[in-house]
Amino acid sequence: MLDAALVALAAAGGAAVVQAAGTDEWNGLRSGVARLLGRGDEAREQAGLARLDQTATELLAVEPASAERMQLRQEASWQARFEDLLESVGDEERVRLAEGLRALVAEQPARPRGDGGAVFFSNTFHGATALQVGNSNRQDNRFGTGS
Repeated sequence: MLDAALVALAAAGGAAVVQAAGTDEWNGLRSGVARLLGRGDEAREQAGLARLDQTATELLAVEPASAERMQLRQEASWQARFEDLLESVGDEERVRLAEGLRALVAEQPARPRGDGGAVFFSNTFHGATALQVGNSNRQDNRFGTGS
């Protein structure tokens, strides 16, 4: 099982894929993600490219009324792929892949969301981590032993 920082990184990777689709940054992110997924295997890299292209096609073709739902679905799907990738390798490879994914995410600019907010990347997490995506979110934090 991945620690919270790697889960948050996978989530940021999923958001980066969705946010980059249809932008000038897409080709660079697409190539980098495919290389990560391929890990030196041409067939895996080509399969990754095909999945990325399918994602971009679906995101760009969706009706406006369904756009947010599709974005969230694709973000979750890519987060799961990145989590699976990070879980499927040994510790040394996991560190290398995480560094690669972190670098790809860091290259992506903050993008305005449809709800007027923005998605920001390049976060560093230490210890317990929470990632919140969407609009009209509420978060209550309570520290201490409780009553």
